[in-house]
Amino acid sequence: MFLQQAAADEIQDRLKEVNRTFTAPAVVTGFPDVWREFFPAARIVPDDEILDLEPGGHDLVIHGLSLHWSNDPVTQILQCRHALRPDGLFLGVTFAGQTLLELRAVLAETEIAMAGGLSPRVLPMAEIRDLGHLLQMAGLALPVADSAVRTVTYRDMFALMRDLRAMGEGNAMKLRATRTSPALMRAAAERYAKNFAGEDGRIRATFEMVFLAGWAPHESQQKPLKPGTAAARLADALAAARAQGDR
Repeated sequence: MFLQQAAADEIQDRLKEVNRTFTAPAVVTGFPDVWREFFPAARIVPDDEILDLEPGGHDLVIHGLSLHWSNDPVTQILQCRHALRPDGLFLGVTFAGQTLLELRAVLAETEIAMAGGLSPRVLPMAEIRDLGHLLQMAGLALPVADSAVRTVTYRDMFALMRDLRAMGEGNAMKLRATRTSPALMRAAAERYAKNFAGEDGRIRATFEMVFLAGWAPHESQQKPLKPGTAAARLADALAAARAQGDR
């Protein structure tokens, strides 16, 4: 559960930077024990497709590292948005595009070489630009999305895959995948060790977490100026900055 713990710890740190005391928080998660340890005062909600959240019942809703499992991430965030009071905060964290890039590569290359085709063996992940757009689609104000990449090392590919199963991150599309032969997996493990091992012989695995933040709209929030109302031209500001840099 170290990645769940890392995500919860990062969310805690981000909340410390918000000048606000939240009195009615909720956490959406598939791992209640982990997140309850970090947010003991929060209402813990299972990450079902229909979230058990009361409309307007919370000033903070956290979606805890399970959005990538949803069949409809927009609807998940929209439900969180409806659960917020005006000027309430949504914070989400999810795995994103670079996650398990090494495992994807070796499985694809090995299967093409040995079977002449591909099966969906690793859950596809959204890119940060798409995840940021989800916040706007859900009607959240002041949306922000940023990425944190963590590299973890394992003894070999099989140790990585055992850990993925233990953390509940097995292949969601396994029913659509063809049966994996032991020979293919051994060949993939050898390719992994050849291409992605360090000097100590341990393989690396990348996990990208994208953190999402947005606010339920409220009249007190900052709003962009209307086009044509700026007091200075952007071109003039850039020219001044270049001139300053040349000195």
